[in-house]
Amino acid sequence: MRILLVEDDVNLAQFIRKGLREEQYAVDVAPDGEEGLAMALNNPYDLLILDIMLPKLDGLTLCRRVRATGNMTPVLLLTARNTVETKVSGFDTGADQFLPKPFAFVELLARSRALLRRGSPQQLVQLQAADLKLDPASHRVWRAGQEISLTNKEYALLEFLLRNKNRVLTRTAIIEHVWDISYDPMTNIVDAHIRALRAKIDRDFSPPLIATVRGAGYMLEEPETAA
Repeated sequence: MRILLVEDDVNLAQFIRKGLREEQYAVDVAPDGEEGLAMALNNPYDLLILDIMLPKLDGLTLCRRVRATGNMTPVLLLTARNTVETKVSGFDTGADQFLPKPFAFVELLARSRALLRRGSPQQLVQLQAADLKLDPASHRVWRAGQEISLTNKEYALLEFLLRNKNRVLTRTAIIEHVWDISYDPMTNIVDAHIRALRAKIDRDFSPPLIATVRGAGYMLEEPETAA
């Protein structure tokens, strides 16, 4: 899942990004409202976390402008002004939840998970292709009944492939959903992780599921069931 954090407090932004990355989320950070708005409108995100008090463009205006485009990505507002008036203004702009500052990271994480589930009702349904199974609730993976240990990024990559099985995914699309926007699309990081993933879920099993589509990208194929 990919999250946009718009926060001008550098230390707080780094703290939140570090914590969310450890939970396997890809996180982009914008330091002001104008940059945050541009990023929100030009990139696919599963959740927007917006501080209300931002330079150049405040979080309420940012949320309102995002909603005006028809974008219904869940929005969590961070605010130091925990008043009824602030909350009413926020809900009027289309925000989904508030989190008053200061806050414990575990509460931010819980609210983020709740909004991500709301935005994607099928998120926790077990994913499967042939004898490969992935359980998003427990972050566990099996092939032919054998549990397979994956790194955080290998797991995120496999989940993205499974959610889009039988569809060709470009390297750029994979980077946009699994890594942060700071990664260069020309890097070989996707190819390296595909090789590592194949070694774990394809090498000792049949049939192989991850296919290379020459000149296009990668695809996780669901084998046809014999009649």
